[in-house]
Amino acid sequence: MKKFILVVCSLLLVSALAACSSKSTAGSGESKGKVTVGGKDFTEQHILTKMTSIYLKEKGYQVDEASSMGSTVARSALENGQLDVYWEYTGTGLMVYLKQPVETDPQKAYEKVKEADKKNGLTWLNKSEFNNTYAILMRQDQAKKLGIASISDLAEYINKDSSKYKFATNSEFYAREDGLKALQKKYGFAFPQKNVVKMDTGLLYNSLKEEQVDIAVGFATDGRIKGFDLVVLEDNEQFFPAYNGVPVIREEVLKEQPEVGDLLNEMADRLDGDTMKDLNYRVDVKHEDVNKVAREWLVEQGMLD
Repeated sequence: MKKFILVVCSLLLVSALAACSSKSTAGSGESKGKVTVGGKDFTEQHILTKMTSIYLKEKGYQVDEASSMGSTVARSALENGQLDVYWEYTGTGLMVYLKQPVETDPQKAYEKVKEADKKNGLTWLNKSEFNNTYAILMRQDQAKKLGIASISDLAEYINKDSSKYKFATNSEFYAREDGLKALQKKYGFAFPQKNVVKMDTGLLYNSLKEEQVDIAVGFATDGRIKGFDLVVLEDNEQFFPAYNGVPVIREEVLKEQPEVGDLLNEMADRLDGDTMKDLNYRVDVKHEDVNKVAREWLVEQGMLD
């Protein structure tokens, strides 16, 4: 009987040690640290936030996610230490938060915002190649028929007969100093007031697709450009500011967990305009789940097993 009890106790001890060992191993998987990932409230940001969260989790970090934030709220949360990292746009950082002049050159915009934000304890990691700036859009078939490939080409047609073409814009682009008025001044043309149609941003693409208007302002990486067979006219005079996506991280977090910076740089280096447009298309037009789209892209890139 004593031998039986000793055997049972030994087995229980081995089981307990194995459990402790298992817990220790599981715990070691979380020992890389905690990262709070934020994001703004539109499709592209939802995708970027989810990609970042999934990737860091798979690499052994404990991730808290705070998505669907307003732009200024996300920035304030990063500055206050409530967020550790989120994706921002060079033009937004430079002009909105740092109050610096418009910069249309992507590399110059990046270098300026990266340097200027050091004083705030924020590090702009690698600049991605996707540039979600404003864009002037037309239906692809119409643009080909008229031979319009650039905004200068469009200006020529408007100057010949401005009454033929309707232009759709949101209220922001219509009203801001560097919006429609400045664009027309830069390229030397003007839409008649009666031909400018103001509407919510979400309706711009549909109005163009349904031929209610001929030209519309939009955003260069929007998935509906692909989904609705639209074309972005070349900004050949470099009017629009650069809005390249960049992961921005608090300096103290980067010092404590430098691998996080390396992982996010890897993500940024793999993203370009066509990729972002396609990912947005899958969510906005095909209505695929954001989690699915984000994870599948990471797997396709060989970043996850």
